[in-house]
Amino acid sequence: MPKSTKYIAKVADARGHIDYTADEDAVWADLYAAQEENVERYMAREYTDGLVRLELPKTKVPSCADISERLLDLTGWRVQPVPALIGFKSFFGMLADRVFPAASFIRSREDFDYIEEPDIFHEIFGHTPLLSDARFAAFSHAIGQAGIRADAADYVWLIRLYWFSIEFGLRRQDGAIKALGSGLASSPTELVYAVTSDIPDRDEFDILTILRTPYRIDMHQMGYFVLNDPEELFAAADRDLLADVRQARKLGLLPNKFPEKTTAAE
Repeated sequence: MPKSTKYIAKVADARGHIDYTADEDAVWADLYAAQEENVERYMAREYTDGLVRLELPKTKVPSCADISERLLDLTGWRVQPVPALIGFKSFFGMLADRVFPAASFIRSREDFDYIEEPDIFHEIFGHTPLLSDARFAAFSHAIGQAGIRADAADYVWLIRLYWFSIEFGLRRQDGAIKALGSGLASSPTELVYAVTSDIPDRDEFDILTILRTPYRIDMHQMGYFVLNDPEELFAAADRDLLADVRQARKLGLLPNKFPEKTTAAE
């Protein structure tokens, strides 16, 4: 995640509601409109089914309090507004408590197509549809539980499993590649790129390989991992993920596929 941000967090009231401006609501509406057709075409059923379940508003930024009410009924999760950036320790701790941290600002027009840090569109439109599915919610909970048991030095290794699945995962569905990840669902450009471009690699889902694979937050990925069936991911919730991290650290990082311009996340 980025170490700094140009955005300022918006503060929720006592019930968790935030008043967004008309301009901010317009950005949400335009982002939703830009993604709606591509999401239907390129996202996996698990995501689109969740989007239907939640019935997110199309023309204004949703209230985290309202989304929490729906998620609590479906999977026992809730959404809590947070500052623009939180550390890995806080992130894992919230997942372990079945609380999803939602950055409260919405991106500017300048960052409309791609934003390095998570904003409220990414958090709600991208993440909550999968959190409405008990199986994906259980996987996120398992990541959180592993994270609160991990040493700080393990955080950057463990987060790669979340990054290449919940954030930027792909799956095979009816013989075609579809997107699962929230980072893809909320990006007007990377969703199409991840599914259709000839540029990135698309490798089979393998936990040790994922834990050893560098990623970047400032550009589209050079590689993705493809689940043949989401059950491969759900099974990871029953693994000793910290043992996997220890093994990955012994083996070391895999070669970096990115240009040399900036440093890959390590």
